[in-house]
Parts: sequence; C-alpha cells; structure tokens
Amino acid sequence: MAIREYMTCELEPIEQVLMPFQVFFRSKTTSGILLIVCAVAAMVWANSPWGAYYDALWHTECSVGFGPAVLSKSLHHWINDGLMAVFFFVVGLEIKREFMVGELSTRSQAVLPFAGALGGMVVPAALYALVTAGSPAIAGWGVPMATDIAFALGILSLLGDRVPYQLKIFLTAVAIVDDIGGILVIALFYTSSISMLMLGAAMALLLLAYAGNRMGVRNPFFYALIGCLVWLTVLKSGVHSTVAGVAMAFMIPARTRCDAKAFLRNATNILDDYGKSVRPGASVLTNSAMHSALLAMQHVATSAQTPLQRLEHALHPVVDYAIMPIFALANAGVVLGGDMGAVLSSQVTMGTLLGLVLGKPLGITLAVVAITRISGGYPRGMSFRHFLGAGMLGGIGFTMSLFIAALAFGGSPELLTGAKTAILLASVLAGIGGYLLLRSTPLPVVSDGS
Repeated sequence: MAIREYMTCELEPIEQVLMPFQVFFRSKTTSGILLIVCAVAAMVWANSPWGAYYDALWHTECSVGFGPAVLSKSLHHWINDGLMAVFFFVVGLEIKREFMVGELSTRSQAVLPFAGALGGMVVPAALYALVTAGSPAIAGWGVPMATDIAFALGILSLLGDRVPYQLKIFLTAVAIVDDIGGILVIALFYTSSISMLMLGAAMALLLLAYAGNRMGVRNPFFYALIGCLVWLTVLKSGVHSTVAGVAMAFMIPARTRCDAKAFLRNATNILDDYGKSVRPGASVLTNSAMHSALLAMQHVATSAQTPLQRLEHALHPVVDYAIMPIFALANAGVVLGGDMGAVLSSQVTMGTLLGLVLGKPLGITLAVVAITRISGGYPRGMSFRHFLGAGMLGGIGFTMSLFIAALAFGGSPELLTGAKTAILLASVLAGIGGYLLLRSTPLPVVSDGS
C-alpha cells in the first residue's frame, strides 16, 4: 500500500523531486532490474581493458578493529561474509513470519510448497551429482538447488493478471522453503573445521537474545549489538557466518504490545486530545499539548507493531537496493576469455545447467503433480502449465547459486568460472522460458457454481 495515499499535507520541493524515484524503487521489478544491471556491469568490467582493476578491487584488504583485536579480510569476503549476513537475517525474518502467520503456518497451506521445494532441491542436486560424479566438481552439488526469489517474482510481476495470484503465493512459499534448504546445506556441508568454543559462545549469545525477547526487550540496538557478536563468534567457529543472520532473526520479537482494539481506543483518545488542543495560529513548537499528543501517538503506533515487522520493513530496501546489487557486482564478473567451448562443456557447467534449467522445473512439477493426485486436484484457478512455469522460474538461481558456488569452489578459480557461467546462462534461459510459458498459458475458467 502506497504511503502517499494517506498524505494530504503539502509536499516539500525535495519530496516532489524525489517522488518519481520513490515510486520507481517501490516497484516490485526494480530490485530485479538493479540485479541485472549490476551483473551485466560486472561482466563488462571484468572483460574490459580495466578487468585487472575489477579483480584488484575485490581483493583489497580491509581491516576493522584496533590493537591486537583486528579482523582483516578482502573486500570480497566482507561482502560475502558480512553484508550477506544481513541478507540472510532478512531471509530469516521472512521465514519466521511465514511460519507464524503466512503460507507455511498450517499443514494444509504448507504441504504443496514444501513438496515443490523439496523436489526442486533433490532433483537438481541429483542431476548435478550424476554429471559430475567422480570429479572435483561434485563439491558444487548444492549450487543448482537455489532459487532467486527477487528475479522470479520480478518476472511474475511483469506478467500481471496473466497469472493467478495464487501462483505468486506458491512461488514465494517455495522460495522460502528453498532458502531454508540452502541455509541447512551451507551450515552442514559447506563448513570447514569447527571451533566448539566459539560455537558455544554464539549459542550463549543467542540464548541471551532469546531471554531478552521473552522479557519484552524491543529495542533494535540490543539485538543489533548481540547480532554483531553472534556474527563474529560464528565466523570464528568455522560455520559460515551467514548462518548467524538466520539464527539471530528467530530471536527477534514478533509480538505487539497492544492489540488492534487497544490501538484504536488509544489512538482515538489521542486524536481527540490533539483536536481539543489545536488553537488558531498555534504551532506544535509552542503548543505543548499538541506535541505531547503526537509523541503519544508515535508510542502507541510503535506498540501496535512488532519489532520483526519494523526490522523487515526497514532492512528490505537496504537488501534489495544495496546489498544484493553489490553482491552481484562483486560475484558476477566472469572472464569470458580463453577456451569458452571447454568451459561450456565442462562437468561443472553442464551439471549446473542441467540442474537449474531441467532439474528445477522437473522436480517442482513432479512433486506438485504427486501431491495434487493425492489431494484431489490443482488449487482453484491453477493448472499444470502454471506450476511448470513456476518450476522454470525456480531455475533462476543467481544470488543464492552464486553464493554457494563461491563457498564450494573458492579455492578453484577454473571450477568457479564454470559454475558462474552456467548460473548466469541458466538464469537467462529459465527466466525467458518461464515467462514465455506463463504468458501463453490462459487463465483457467473458474466456475461460479451457478
């Protein structure tokens, strides 16, 4: 819902200038467009005469701390280990919300997307393993399991009313479950040696955050401080630091201080007091009663929200328009020189392509067909072609696939190049294929029962 619908006050000149940009950034397709622009920019830069500067930039060492307590990492690692922890924190907030009140909150709602996501993870991984068995490339079996929800939903939004709204809900739920699977894969299979001391410290900090949640602590700075310490201890434990983001998200309170009735009652009383305190020519700067009423309204409005919602709302633009584009810029720069025929025909490239382009739609669609056969048919307004199209869009791995590829092949530039090439190519093929299929699929005629 657009905030401007409630704004009857006169806009400042700067607000009038920025309004078109705000409308643009509120569009559901904008984050996908920025990702594409940054991925293309990375490709062009890496293959330009200034390609050496691209590589040098991301390998620049950056240090944080003082004295003996200094953490030094390359800029690339700060992005993948640091900024992406914020990305996974937002993913964790979405997962928690979906389990509490969303499409995964009941068994009947969750069974179809859970089945689709499971099929969409197992089949691509199996195809990849089949192609790469016995080679070092087998380490990347988790790469084709991922789905980039920003791109997938961006393409669905381009189709507008040509696809049923239920399909968007289904694909969102599938991507959420897919993210859960990806997080588990990263934690269990792409983790080096583990320091139990640091892992224990991280658990103790998470328990502290949980205790704060149960005691009613709602200040975001409390959770931000603990979150930074959890990130550091998880990083030092050997478990990938992005797991800290998800774990910390589940510690954020999802309760309101006052329910809807209490909010309406308090807000009505405050507005009544505000109205009584207004005097002709009076300013909030000189009228203490008006100012007190406004502060009270701000407090009541905050109490009627949950910290989880406020954080998710505040961080989504940061993730969509800053962190993910920066990640794409730092990770999508594949150098296309050399023998591209050998790269495209390599096991890692073929396995990733087959997993994302063929395995994703096959796994998701077969799982959905199996469930609908048991349950008695497709959901109202949906058809086989809709689920097949959604499965094809699930093959857009991009962000998560690039992330897992960096973990799997960080020590092998040749394999990483093959995986990145396949991810970018597969994302293009899956996006175009899914779009064309769904665009040509007529909406089923739903009987009104008459």
